[in-house]
Amino acid sequence: MAARLIEFEIEANPAPRLDKALGRDVPEDASLSRSRLSKLITDGAVKVNGVVVTDPRFRVEEGAQIAVTVDVAEESHIGAEDIPLEVIYEDDDLIVINKPAGMVVHPAPGTPTGTLVNALIHHCGESLSGVGGMKRPGIVHRIDKETTGLLVVAKSDRAHHGLAAQFADHTVERRYIAMCYGVPEANDPRLRGIKGTSFEPGNILKVQTFLGRHKADRQRQAVSFTTGRHAVTRCRILEPLGTPPVACLVECWLETGRTHQIRVHLAHCGHSLIGDPTYGGKRKMSPKAIGEAGVEAVAAFPRQALHAATLGFVHPVTEEFMEFAADLPDDMVDLLEVLGGTV
Repeated sequence: MAARLIEFEIEANPAPRLDKALGRDVPEDASLSRSRLSKLITDGAVKVNGVVVTDPRFRVEEGAQIAVTVDVAEESHIGAEDIPLEVIYEDDDLIVINKPAGMVVHPAPGTPTGTLVNALIHHCGESLSGVGGMKRPGIVHRIDKETTGLLVVAKSDRAHHGLAAQFADHTVERRYIAMCYGVPEANDPRLRGIKGTSFEPGNILKVQTFLGRHKADRQRQAVSFTTGRHAVTRCRILEPLGTPPVACLVECWLETGRTHQIRVHLAHCGHSLIGDPTYGGKRKMSPKAIGEAGVEAVAAFPRQALHAATLGFVHPVTEEFMEFAADLPDDMVDLLEVLGGTV
């Protein structure tokens, strides 16, 4: 395998650990994250003053000469596919995509092709500098196959490390627009009696539970109060739909990011998403409230009415805060119009 040699000098006041010192001083164009550098150290690919050092905790001094041998990024085993993408933003380190409904993010046994990753490998081509030693896009978060909206993907190792850290720290701003059954209002005594739900000022619904795999159906997630992963969702009403209201346009935002989190939490509250085949079920809607056309549109809506509308994060290289927005997709706009909502 081809390799490249990266040589540089440790600058003044280095961190006490070799991996941290390298992470600070390695040239930016090397596109090496600290986690990648740490692995290179333990693999014996780092020399300090001509001597191989394999301990990431090694104390390095100012002026030390560093030589890092890095294998040239391999081509990914995942095939490139010419699939159209709506690119919201792109630079050398990352790309922001507005994902359509029906697209899986990453290949899996049931969906080996036609995924966002296949499309990105084709779109990015040689601009992928490599994540973990392979030319592949770095997936740091996902949205469900039938959910539309914004995703940020790393194109370089340094971006992958920085973005992953922000998602792990829950500092990424993510807001979703959804359409749910009923209206989650603070004055609803039923809601106040559901374990894990509360209301914050401004009629903001807060759902706080654990989430884990359903015991009987491993494809589903389930609410728990004893096991699983901590999950917090907040939700506010944007517009009640129907006269009287029988559905609602809501905005949801995540304090955590768990699989199916919004879908499970709103279903737990009795306000499942319209069209959700896993957690929603079919509900009878009143034609008096939304008309026959509205009843038919709700019954026919083919997916969960959920859209990742805004995404904000600190650029892992420039350290600039970036925020992006994506309009509601056409199918949700059409449903909103039929239900008498404001588009």
